[in-house]
Amino acid sequence: MDPRRRRTTDVLIAAAEEIFGERAVDTVTVGEIARRAGVAVGSIYNLFGSKTGLYASVVERALDADLMYMDRAYTDDRGPVEQIRAAADQYATFYVDHPEYFRMLAFPADPGTYPAGREVADRLARRVDQQNSRLADALRRGMDAGDLVAGDPEELATALWASWNGVISLGWRPDGLRRTEAELRSLLRTMTEALTHGLVPRAG
Repeated sequence: MDPRRRRTTDVLIAAAEEIFGERAVDTVTVGEIARRAGVAVGSIYNLFGSKTGLYASVVERALDADLMYMDRAYTDDRGPVEQIRAAADQYATFYVDHPEYFRMLAFPADPGTYPAGREVADRLARRVDQQNSRLADALRRGMDAGDLVAGDPEELATALWASWNGVISLGWRPDGLRRTEAELRSLLRTMTEALTHGLVPRAG
């Protein structure tokens, strides 16, 4: 891709990330995105084919970024419990590095009744579910090895993921409950340790 085309693509993606993170897909117009990006409306159609194509590209970028960070956590040199702890830390890093991507995946905008937008939203949900299956697998392996108390790994994975989202969301509160990056990481460690310690078999 030539440099000018790449620059236009990047500014459109950046503008779309902001707008789709704020509003339902069916309320956003290509004109609004183009104005925020400072480019012609035709650039959206030339580069992405449609508003849905642009939205899908933003979602795929967010998913690919999330996958990259989670790959750093689920490494073979770590045991299941260490992988869970690392996943929490990498999720925080993902948020710090890409806050718009995090919000898109953790708290996606309502696609409304826009069929194509809902299709992309459903694809996003499936990919996030696939990612959470890695967390469930780590829990399952820990249970099979006797390192964790037996339970429902899928349910526990969902509870962990939802808890991480809740903790990290404190990072953008507009009031006194807002937390810094260091505080968020500390809270994530505290919450994750509390859960994993509750799952660790007790001696005797």
